[in-house]
Amino acid sequence: MTTVRLPLFPLNSVLFPGLVLPLNIFEERYRAMMRELLKTPEDEPRRFAVVTIRDGHEVAPSAQGLPDQTAVPERGPTAGFGDDPAKAFHSVGCVADAATIRERADGTYEVLATGTTRVRLVSVEASGPFLTAELEELEESAGDGAGALAEGVLRAFRQYQKRLAGARERSLSTGADLPDEPSVVSYLVAAAMMLDTPSKQRLLQAPDTSSRLREELKLLRSETAIIRNLPSLPAAELTRSPTSLN
Repeated sequence: MTTVRLPLFPLNSVLFPGLVLPLNIFEERYRAMMRELLKTPEDEPRRFAVVTIRDGHEVAPSAQGLPDQTAVPERGPTAGFGDDPAKAFHSVGCVADAATIRERADGTYEVLATGTTRVRLVSVEASGPFLTAELEELEESAGDGAGALAEGVLRAFRQYQKRLAGARERSLSTGADLPDEPSVVSYLVAAAMMLDTPSKQRLLQAPDTSSRLREELKLLRSETAIIRNLPSLPAAELTRSPTSLN
């Protein structure tokens, strides 16, 4: 098994290969990570791994009511993740390549990264200022019938877009605007669909492209049918989602 060790960035969302990830870095542990990544020459990839936080875990614990002024806030690389941080994360994540890391005057960072390769979490190390992880890179195999499945998913995705946006057919993306390579289709649709985080995570860790496309086809048909039967819900509301500070 070939492994690699990279800085680890946990998020409450799922990153897919090929998708762009904007980040607003304000926590000290992740600021330290960006300072370390900036030591890498500009002509080399500045890579870190993104993993999704499991339900029930938070970066900064919160509760109703006013903050307890006497409580000592958690600090350090494992803050919010418990004594064994590996248990707080899903085991399959995605490597991100930071094309832009821009430091602001207040010491925070604006980062623009792109997902590249899926990885499996082997172990987590918390001895430094930020988490690092040993990761196994996962190959993307096509599986059976990926090409035909991708065509079906694209057709279903256009119908889903139409129902979600309440738009006329001529206002939708044309076939020329969408990819035709099955694995790219599978990740694009997974990222674009309005699904909860566990559903997106299951798509990320699908064993092959065909399996992912097959699951997406089921989800697209189900979600389109639900939207069709909710005529009283303004379509614009369905296209809005909260913005993560991360």
